[in-house]
Amino acid sequence: MEIKNRPFAVDTVRQDPDDETFTFWPRHNEALYKRLESKHVHIEQGDPLEAEMTLNIGPQHPATHGVLRVVVKLDGENIRTAVLDIGYLHRGLEKFAEVKTFQEFMPYTDRMDYMSPYNSNVAWCLSVEKLANIEVPQRAQWIRTMMCECARISAHLLWIGTMVMDAGALSVFLWTFKYREELYSIFDEVAGARFTVSHSRIGGVAFDVSPTALDLIQRFCDNFQNDIADWKKLLNRNRIWIDRNKDIGTLSAEECLDLGFTGPNLRACGIDYDIRIFEPYLKYDEVEFDVPMRTEGDSLARYFVRVEEMEQSLRIIRQCLDRLRGPNEVKGPIRADNAKHAYASKDEVYYSMEGMIHDFLMTDVGVAPPDGVEVYHATEAPKGELGFFLASDGTGSPWRMKINSPSFCNLQGLEHLLEGAMVADTVVLIGSIDPVMGEADK
Repeated sequence: MEIKNRPFAVDTVRQDPDDETFTFWPRHNEALYKRLESKHVHIEQGDPLEAEMTLNIGPQHPATHGVLRVVVKLDGENIRTAVLDIGYLHRGLEKFAEVKTFQEFMPYTDRMDYMSPYNSNVAWCLSVEKLANIEVPQRAQWIRTMMCECARISAHLLWIGTMVMDAGALSVFLWTFKYREELYSIFDEVAGARFTVSHSRIGGVAFDVSPTALDLIQRFCDNFQNDIADWKKLLNRNRIWIDRNKDIGTLSAEECLDLGFTGPNLRACGIDYDIRIFEPYLKYDEVEFDVPMRTEGDSLARYFVRVEEMEQSLRIIRQCLDRLRGPNEVKGPIRADNAKHAYASKDEVYYSMEGMIHDFLMTDVGVAPPDGVEVYHATEAPKGELGFFLASDGTGSPWRMKINSPSFCNLQGLEHLLEGAMVADTVVLIGSIDPVMGEADK
């Protein structure tokens, strides 16, 4: 038995010198550091300082927003080169989908962007419904629209709370989590779960919204509107907050497009693009809202865009509330009335033999789209464009499934932002991109 020491790794035990079964980690690190050394640097460099060093940030660090590893080469306090290392979650979601029915995969979408699981649920349902040509009832579409905007606010609340905390303050984090808890109570009332909701169903939603849930949402909107104004008074002219973010991580519109940015990060650079406007889905073409945009392209601009997006989400939620109760209420079923497209209601399952048979068939086989059909459907998730590519072989499981996740796309630009910045700005830059590794490690 031979024991070899490798740099940047624990001792590796190998019985056979030609067996590389247990040498992935040393080889992976070796390739990563080699890339760091040979990477082309786009910034002008002066004479190298004696304080040059290589630094690992993450993957086990709260400032990296999950298991993100950033390896940087420092020249004093400046970052000369940076390399991102992802994949520490080992999700394999795209292959899981190919051995699950379309409905069985729903809980997995909760675990993608777990800051806003409802948006992932709806994006998946819309893709499958497009693949199988399923028409969703109007009331279900209004419910989905309202709850997606609640999830958008929830995701942005977490972002602004942690972003301010990363910059050195704590109070805003506590305030944002107060309202995040209220949103969790709303999700609990609507879906029966606080976090991983899985409320959507292929063809509609699992439950209709109760009057109690609608009252909770109305009260949340009334209170939250005032507190957003207070937060803006605290932060928008706060000299410490502005100096910490202004002109940090600046990107032009062309650079954003080249790097593949989507969502608020893209709109903060002057690109007025929102899928809800340009390719409307659900009921976004029937509600009025503005698309916040900035042209500065720095971390401060990304903050302004997300805060203003929460205000616009409140506008959308209020319009949805008007269509779910009162004189303008849209009534009707909440799931497609087709045994081959959607689960039967519990009343049918419990008290009808046909309903029980349909329930068994949907659980065992599921929705079976036509053979050879391929679709791609994208939605405007809180972090950017979230899309699913699906290919059908005529069975109840997708033949192929690919995820276009915004966190994965936005992380492509992080190396560019880090190179040339100061090491003290690393945490702010990572936070301003708002990545979540649950959907990046797909």
